[in-house]
Amino acid sequence: MDHAEKVDQDAVLRARTMLLESGRLSVGRQVEAYRVLAVVSPLTYMPKLAEALLSAGYHPEIWNVPEAQLAWHEEAAAAARRVDEGEPKRTELLVRALDAYRFGLYELGRRAEGMAVCEEMAEAGRWGFEHGQVKSPAYGHRQLAVALAEEGRHGEAAEICGRSADAERPLTPGDNSFWSMVALAAELDAAGRQEEALDVFAEVVEVTRAEVAAEKTALAIQVWQLVHLAGMLDAAGRRDEARTARREALAHLTELDLTGEPRSWSNILSWWSTLLALSGRSAEPTPSPDAPGPAFGEALHHWSPDVREAYFKGLGPLEEEVEALRHDPSAALPELVALHRRLAIRTAVYRERRNHRILKPLRPVFDERVALARRLAEGEELGRALTDRSMFLLAARQYGEAYDDFREALGLLDG
Repeated sequence: MDHAEKVDQDAVLRARTMLLESGRLSVGRQVEAYRVLAVVSPLTYMPKLAEALLSAGYHPEIWNVPEAQLAWHEEAAAAARRVDEGEPKRTELLVRALDAYRFGLYELGRRAEGMAVCEEMAEAGRWGFEHGQVKSPAYGHRQLAVALAEEGRHGEAAEICGRSADAERPLTPGDNSFWSMVALAAELDAAGRQEEALDVFAEVVEVTRAEVAAEKTALAIQVWQLVHLAGMLDAAGRRDEARTARREALAHLTELDLTGEPRSWSNILSWWSTLLALSGRSAEPTPSPDAPGPAFGEALHHWSPDVREAYFKGLGPLEEEVEALRHDPSAALPELVALHRRLAIRTAVYRERRNHRILKPLRPVFDERVALARRLAEGEELGRALTDRSMFLLAARQYGEAYDDFREALGLLDG
């Protein structure tokens, strides 16, 4: 939509009068007025127009009409691009408008256009940093890293994540660096840079130790991190260090079993589900530009909407495959065990997205995972199944059961 045509003075007067009306103007009326005034007074009204267009795209009446949302947000992005470069909040406004436009493009499966907008967001952030409008050189880059990871371009994603992490260093307790550092570790690992990934994740664990000591984060988060670190160390053949990490996790579970969390925390399930999903990445299809997959290591809400939808649509076929293998006497049990873990992870991520009450709906899934592993009678696999269930029970605040499972798991994994 291009509303840059010359407007007459009557239209300008009507628009100004509209804005002076008593009562709160609807978003639609604001857009109508700002479209006119942004032509004659762009310095003042172009930012207001972009904001109003963004709001219009989120109106409840079109929440389930992606084509309509996209039209509004496409116009919002166009308006934000025209905001004067001297406007101090231009970069922040432009990146927000582009992000909404990007989301709509991906929601409709227009990935090539969405990638171009991600690149534009990163460039806008770079410009904004150079001109003092934002504080981080990585501003606006996150969705580009996600989009690259979703297409299997992990080396490029790792470079962007690395710049984001560098902007946050030195890490300090309470700086909320968990998400950027986990994303960096995930992309380094996916790019084959295993030792670098381990160093980054160990850095996350160390910062969290300080946060726990200062009661700035939940002890459960420290346990989930230590268990994930142990898995990474096992994969790298560093078994002694993996044992040390697991024993530290067990010590924390002992404390939780005795006293619970030192203080109450809000919903922390995303920390658990993000690391759980990341731990199962190797069993998922390898992503490519033609067949994108999740950016494991990123929180679910950062995944592109088309990828997120496809991931959850895969639940049905996975359930059918698992059910068929359950009733096939010739099926190989290891295949069923592996497939069931994929199902358990997707189910957990899906449930965490919908509701923080996870104990009742997810317990049967993790119980069956352990039962299948016991049937397999393979120590390490049972240890992994017990670990998965223990971390789920920890997320559900069933500390005694979590401790019991993890203690049994240690006897199998470290014995």
